[in-house]
Amino acid sequence: MISSMTGYGRGEFIGETRSFLVEIKSVNHRYNDIIIRMPKKLSAFEERIKKLIKSSVKRGRIEVYITLEEYKDDDLIIKPNLNIIEQYHDSLLQIKDKLNLKDDINLSTLTRFPDIFTIENREEEEEVIWEALKTSVNQAVLGLINMRKVEGVKLAEDIKIRSEKIYNIVEDINLRSPIIIKEYRDKLLERIRELTEDNINIDEDRIALEVSVYADKSNITEEIVRLFSHIEQLKLITNESGAVGRKLDFLIQEMNREINTIGSKSSDIEISKMVIEVKSELEKIREQIQNIE
Repeated sequence: MISSMTGYGRGEFIGETRSFLVEIKSVNHRYNDIIIRMPKKLSAFEERIKKLIKSSVKRGRIEVYITLEEYKDDDLIIKPNLNIIEQYHDSLLQIKDKLNLKDDINLSTLTRFPDIFTIENREEEEEVIWEALKTSVNQAVLGLINMRKVEGVKLAEDIKIRSEKIYNIVEDINLRSPIIIKEYRDKLLERIRELTEDNINIDEDRIALEVSVYADKSNITEEIVRLFSHIEQLKLITNESGAVGRKLDFLIQEMNREINTIGSKSSDIEISKMVIEVKSELEKIREQIQNIE
C-alpha cells in the first residue's frame, strides 16, 4: 500500500547513565532530505542515523530532533597540565631570584593560575553509545512509517474514488462520441435546406464525404482507450508498496494530455463539460499525489 510523506515518530531510550529522546517528523519533498538537530557530542553518529532512516524512508523532508540527558559526571577526567605547571613554577623562581623575594612558592600559589588542569570526557566505546541511540532512532522511524502508512491508506481510498468517477465520465464521453456524428449530419442537412429553401436535391455522396471528414477530425477513440488504460494503471499502482509517487505523478500528466486532446478535438458542448469535470478530478488527484512517497 502507498505511503504518505507526512508523519511523526518518537523513540526513547533510558539507560543507567544517559537517556535519548528522538523525534522525527516528515513532510512532502521531491527528494530524500534529512536534517538532524542533536548535541555536538553526538555528531559522529550523523551519517549512521541518516543511513538508518534512508533504509526505510525513500522520500520526504525529514527533520530529526535528538535530546541527550546524562545523569552522572563521573565520566569526567581531570588531569594536571604538568608542563604548564613547571613553566609557571620556573617563572616564579626567576621572579623570586631577580627581586630577592623570601616568600615560598607552594601549591596554593600555583593553583591560582589558569590552564593548570584539563577536563576530559572519559573514553567510552563508541558502539555502546550507538546501540543505545540506535534503539531510540529505530523506535521513532517505526512510528513515522506507521503514521505515513495510515495516511497513505486514506490517500489511496480518495484516489480510487476519484478514479472511478473519472472512469464513469470517460465512459459517458465514449457513449456520446458516436451520437455527435449523427447530430452533425442532421444539422448539416438542416442548414442546407434552410439556405436553399429546400429547392434543390441534396447530394448524399457529398454529405457523406463531409460527415466522414468531420468524423475523422473529431475521432477520439485512441484517447478514450488510453484513458481507460491509464485509469486501470492508477488503481493498480495505488495498491503497490514503496515509493510510487513519481510514477503516479507521471501517469496523471499523461491522463491530462489525453483529456486535453479530447477537449481540443470535440466541439460538442456536452463533451466539453465532461472534459472539464475530468480535469477537475485529475487536479484533485494530482494534489494528493504530491504527498505520496
